[in-house]
Amino acid sequence: MPTFLRSVWDEPRPSDPPRRVWRDWVLVGVLAPIAVLEGVLRPDLPWPTLSVIVAVGLLPTLLWRRTRPLLMVMVCFAVTSLVPLLMGQPSSEMYTMAYQLILAYSLFRWGSGREAVTGLVVMLVSASLSTLSGHTAGADAVGAFTVLSTTVALGGAFRYRAGARTREIERAKLLEREQLARDLHDTVAHHVSAMAIRAQAGLATATSRPEAATEALHVIEAEAARALAEMHAMVRVLRRDQPMDLAPGRRIADIGQLAGRDRSGPSVSVEISGDLGDLPPSVEAAIYRLAQESVTNARRHARHATRVEVRVTADDTSVHLRVSDDGDGGPVRSTASPGYGLIGMIERAHLLGGTCAAGPNPDRGWTVTAVLPRTGAAA
Repeated sequence: MPTFLRSVWDEPRPSDPPRRVWRDWVLVGVLAPIAVLEGVLRPDLPWPTLSVIVAVGLLPTLLWRRTRPLLMVMVCFAVTSLVPLLMGQPSSEMYTMAYQLILAYSLFRWGSGREAVTGLVVMLVSASLSTLSGHTAGADAVGAFTVLSTTVALGGAFRYRAGARTREIERAKLLEREQLARDLHDTVAHHVSAMAIRAQAGLATATSRPEAATEALHVIEAEAARALAEMHAMVRVLRRDQPMDLAPGRRIADIGQLAGRDRSGPSVSVEISGDLGDLPPSVEAAIYRLAQESVTNARRHARHATRVEVRVTADDTSVHLRVSDDGDGGPVRSTASPGYGLIGMIERAHLLGGTCAAGPNPDRGWTVTAVLPRTGAAA
């Protein structure tokens, strides 16, 4: 238990909480006239004018509830607790003041562990003072405690869910970086092997054919430049200390192996055109991996699909990949949150200075597009 409490106390704030957005201003703008209207229409309020002033005056706390959650909770609960004590009157119990639950939710959703614990103590003390002073009945106190506990639990649950999703996304990115690192390793090994072979040939022919040795030096220079470019890309890739997969890297020509039809899946057609010569192995491997993942996703998730089309073209500056199917989008594929496979594809393209996007077609089906620079320059 002490370890658990220490972990809760040391829990940091979630990174990059949303700042004030237009929805916050709309919320404040809607609640303000509602509070005024409630003060006018409710004859049972002991101090209607003061109650409305308190309710409207505390509305701006909603604007800073994500960036200053503890301070906003302390201000709101301190005011609502002290005003009835100073006036010697029961609590106003305005329905509009239910927006305090938003502050409690925000505290446990966006605050640090220390802020959440401190804010919980403030809220409990506020509720206890109200109950002990007789301004809140025992049954009402139990109901308020239940609602507050539910709100706190929701804030913690959504916080955990967001953290779990962030960890899964980072894991997907890391796995894709590791795979890219393996591919880059293969390309550098290829260049070094070519340089070694050319150097041996140049040494063997240096006496009898000096021009052959000169030609070998030019080839070695070109291969060294390519290897250096690949190494620059490699150092930008973060990976864990795991054994490296030394299998030969895939090339664009291998995409043809994806063509065909499964027993129950859609047929896959492949079309490759344009000048695809002199591409860095890292770009060829990335295009193949992107096409492979896209075809795999289409076969798994494209309901009622009959065909998948893979098109690879190239121009003077870029290599373009387009994978489309004619299946139904469905709720799984049309979700607003991209899957981890797509996140990995986007990360792979980004590391090579390119882009990757996926989305539904206007009529039916799904399309993945990717554009990578021919040089394979890392972003």
